[in-house]
Amino acid sequence: MVCSKENVSSAPTPSEGVGDGQIAAIDSPLETAQSFRAAIMPVMACGAGLFSDGYINNVIGSVGTVLSAQYGAVYSDSVAANNVSSIAFAGTVVGQLLFGWLADHWSRTNSLMISTVILIVFTALAAGSYYHGEAAGMFSMLTAWRFFVGIGIGGEYPAGSVGCAESTGELKRGQRNTWFILFTNSMIDWGFVFGAFVPYVVAAACRDKHGSTIWRTSLGIGVVFPLVLFVLRLRLKEPEEFQRNSMKYAKTPYKLVWRFYAWRLFVVSFIWFLYDFSSYSFGIYSSTILSNIYTDAPFTTVFGWNTVINLFYIPGTMLGAPFSDLVGPRYALAIGVTAQAIVGFIMAGDYANLSQPHMVGAFATVYGIFLTLGELGPGDNIGLIAAKTCATGIRGQYYGIAAAIGKIGAFVGTWVFPYIEKAGGDGAKSAQYPFYVSSSLCILSAILAIFCLPHIGQDTITHEDARFREFLEQNGYDTRQLGLRKGETLGSLEQGTTSGSGDVSNQEKKA
Repeated sequence: MVCSKENVSSAPTPSEGVGDGQIAAIDSPLETAQSFRAAIMPVMACGAGLFSDGYINNVIGSVGTVLSAQYGAVYSDSVAANNVSSIAFAGTVVGQLLFGWLADHWSRTNSLMISTVILIVFTALAAGSYYHGEAAGMFSMLTAWRFFVGIGIGGEYPAGSVGCAESTGELKRGQRNTWFILFTNSMIDWGFVFGAFVPYVVAAACRDKHGSTIWRTSLGIGVVFPLVLFVLRLRLKEPEEFQRNSMKYAKTPYKLVWRFYAWRLFVVSFIWFLYDFSSYSFGIYSSTILSNIYTDAPFTTVFGWNTVINLFYIPGTMLGAPFSDLVGPRYALAIGVTAQAIVGFIMAGDYANLSQPHMVGAFATVYGIFLTLGELGPGDNIGLIAAKTCATGIRGQYYGIAAAIGKIGAFVGTWVFPYIEKAGGDGAKSAQYPFYVSSSLCILSAILAIFCLPHIGQDTITHEDARFREFLEQNGYDTRQLGLRKGETLGSLEQGTTSGSGDVSNQEKKA
């Protein structure tokens, strides 16, 4: 079965700037360090905002634990108990779609700035949630602010990740996927760790008392990172690829885009859907581990073990970054989900023994390996694949749609898997069934990645833009519109001038 119509070449380009009679300049170590620092800064500034996604999404679990202990059934039996954690999904989907469009039709950097401001403002408001009267009113306010926080998080995906992918083109060949992953998915995973660790530190400082202080401080600290990032992003410029190939001032030929990318977008989105759909069922194991430890335990014990479990993400994402460059993103994804499926089948088959309280240590270790493999494969690579398998002019919308469908998969998983558990009846089968289903879906993801996606090399973005331009030209679209700047028209390009912007020659425009 071969689903992709073409492979994207990644052959090295010839050396430039050294011709006959010329002597190649050798960069000094200082110059090399400066050029690397200049190249890596936009990659970091664009992608690192996803740390906030990991932190804010994970810290809410600890917030819910504190609210349940502080308010008892008033919170745990309320509608807010589910909405506080799940409402951010809805906001994230809205943000991914909205900012995907803005990133293509307005600006990568300005869209990032707006999403950062939303994160700062509404995270602070969530931490200060207050309602005069019954506690239920405060829960409703917290839920509302979490929705808007989700929009800010959603904006980081298309605006930040695509800008990060485009900026990696300035880095050394053979390391571009590595740096993209380190400043996107690895940031999310470190956010998970800090989202578990910060409540532990705050609870320890409060000596497991003053619940309101614990959850408000834990949420409020989530403002710090986007605030630092906001300062870094003030100096960002639009990526070179976006300046050359954007459709900001051009009419987007959506019918041609659909013909060219519909199948590929479906495959990428479906893999992301399956990954998020399955990953939520895997949370059953985490609940099993923690339920054997959490009974009447203080906050520090709860949050401490939560931190340990989240630390298992780190080896997978850190080792998976260079692995993606070594074997290619689609093979790295396929290898990761296949290995994860094998471990999942083993864990499901031996669930009755592993779920015993005296097996908590062994269970946590195996589960940690399972999480590590998930990050090494789809965790590290699905976002990279979404960011690099389409042309620059529609990359934000393409990525935003794929990411939004992934989030919908997570939401659907939370609704579907209780029914799968119920189908298993009482006992071990109720937990085994979801994992048999999820592990099977991992195998399906591997097959789709290998047979239905193109090869992704070091220069895929450049080659994909050229391939898309050729397709547009073959179908009568004037590709001179791509990369038009403010004040430029096709007529002004033909005359070599730009109204109100001084002289711009055709050669300068093409450069």
